Amino acid sequence: METQIYHYIIDKANAFNCIIHAINDTENHIHLVVSIPPTFPISYFVKNIKGSSSNYLNNFLSRKENKFAWQTGYGVFSLRQTQLERAIAYVDNQKQHHLKGTFNN
Repeated sequence: METQIYHYIIDKANAFNCIIHAINDTENHIHLVVSIPPTFPISYFVKNIKGSSSNYLNNFLSRKENKFAWQTGYGVFSLRQTQLERAIAYVDNQKQHHLKGTFNN
């Protein structure tokens, strides 16, 4: 389901005029590097991505007995343009970081 949910999240972000630069997950969380317009509330973006993607997972991708829900919280970091490439590399390598038990770039 990974590919389908990634495409869903990217399409939803595009509808908000947001750009997903990187997306990757581990078994219990997902990381995104996103450019969000300055006039668009980050909390609105997160609420809608989490809500609509869990609805999509539960109603279209998974069996009814395996209900999916995101955790209630989220973390956000603001980046300068010069930090974008490093953040993308970090997210692209999420699975490797978690296999090694490291969280450094």
